[in-house]
Amino acid sequence: MGDNTLVLGHRVSEWCGVAPVLEEDIALANTALDLIGQTQLWLGMAGEVEGKGRDADKLAFHRDVWDFRNALLCEQPNGDFGQTMMRQFLFDTWHLITLKALAGSSNEQIAGIAEKSVKEVTYHQERSADTVIGLGDGTEESHMRMQKALDRLWPYVGELFIADEIDAAMVEQGIAPDPTTLRASFDSQLDAVLAAATLTKPADDFAHKGGKTGARHTEHLGHMLTQMQWLQRAYPDATW
Repeated sequence: MGDNTLVLGHRVSEWCGVAPVLEEDIALANTALDLIGQTQLWLGMAGEVEGKGRDADKLAFHRDVWDFRNALLCEQPNGDFGQTMMRQFLFDTWHLITLKALAGSSNEQIAGIAEKSVKEVTYHQERSADTVIGLGDGTEESHMRMQKALDRLWPYVGELFIADEIDAAMVEQGIAPDPTTLRASFDSQLDAVLAAATLTKPADDFAHKGGKTGARHTEHLGHMLTQMQWLQRAYPDATW
């Protein structure tokens, strides 16, 4: 959860100062800040559980590509504004469903982080869904760009719902939901928005995978980390 929000938060922050209009610039910056705030909570907890003295900053800025466990969707490049908002909508819809399930976790700290994050992500999902509808059902140009964005990003959606042995262990202990059980709710919400946006969901269900387990990432993550981590790498433990 922490790597998802960290990577996507940085991606969204790349729009700061260069978004199409001022209102979108501010909205995207605020979304990025929300995601980074959630990252501090998740990675802070991860550092405590790990017990090796690493805090959220250490986990964010001193790990290499193969140590990240984010979904491949989050590391995809921004592309144009349409691609950014389609990526955001796909992630937000999954994110909100997952957080609501985690709010019932047997682990009080996880439940607390999820409950706090739901308030922010509810807004994220409403805004990204409205934007996808507005652009999808807008001009011929905006419709074409949104369909192109959906077609490009769709192969990265399936990974969000793939379960492994760690998921099974968490389900058994009541810590987290089985990811596969969240797919029906996701598809229902997705289909409603795509219908309003006059966009066509790709028929191919092929899913890239490997990001969640760290087995495989796209080349985009490495390039992103060189931008995100260079200061801490150049001046380890610097404070200002």
